[in-house]
Amino acid sequence: MEKQQLPNATLILVMGILSIIGCCCYGLPGLIFGVVAVVLAGKATKLYKEAPENYSGFGNVNAGKIMGIIGIVLSVLMVIYLIWIISYFGWETLQNQELMQKRVEEMMGQQ
Repeated sequence: MEKQQLPNATLILVMGILSIIGCCCYGLPGLIFGVVAVVLAGKATKLYKEAPENYSGFGNVNAGKIMGIIGIVLSVLMVIYLIWIISYFGWETLQNQELMQKRVEEMMGQQ
């Protein structure tokens, strides 16, 4: 019997890649893509373990799951960094370029 491709194996790989790229977009897209990749990878892994002789493409699933986890971690770190930036400088400062420049100069002068 011919082996068939695991369902969503390529999608999981693409979602894992997008999760790493998406962490640079304020973290939220990376978090979404990463969670989708990990959830779909869990379902595909369960299906593969039931009958491994029937399916191929498990490497794509593993790679997508690993990249999804990395994307989730990077996205969470990005969200934490953005929250710190907003709490440190304030929302008004981030919207006003002159005030932001003054705050950065003050910060550099303290060092």
